[in-house]
Amino acid sequence: MPDPSGKPPIAKVLWGATHDIARAFDEALGLAGGSRAIWFIMLSLKSRTVANQRELAAEVGIQGATLTHHLSAMEQDGLIVRRRDPDNRRVHLVELTEEGETAFLHLRDVALTFDRQLRRGIPDTEIAQLRETLAKLRDNAAPEVPAHECPESP
Repeated sequence: MPDPSGKPPIAKVLWGATHDIARAFDEALGLAGGSRAIWFIMLSLKSRTVANQRELAAEVGIQGATLTHHLSAMEQDGLIVRRRDPDNRRVHLVELTEEGETAFLHLRDVALTFDRQLRRGIPDTEIAQLRETLAKLRDNAAPEVPAHECPESP
């Protein structure tokens, strides 16, 4: 159903763009021997020295079982090591290996090249405006809390 201007709803346009961009990014990472999941896991690990699997799943935005599948493959490929947290044996800590660090740098180059491709011909001011607009769309997509459920002001 089009909006009042006769154009498709913004959610449909956004979904289509996201889908096409994600597919192209997957292809670029795949040609380099990676995947979007592996890249986001590595990127998350690089933002901290050590992370546990629960933190990784939340940051990457994938279910625990799916994360475990990716981590097992990464471990078999020598990209990460997992070990028990000495303070909580139920928690697994995840770290990049030296080989993982090398793979990260390679995939980082691919991701940066892809980012430059996406930005081609778009001024920095429009990129900044896009970031602001996407943040507003994300905020608008969050469910509203009914007034009767809002905490009272002091």
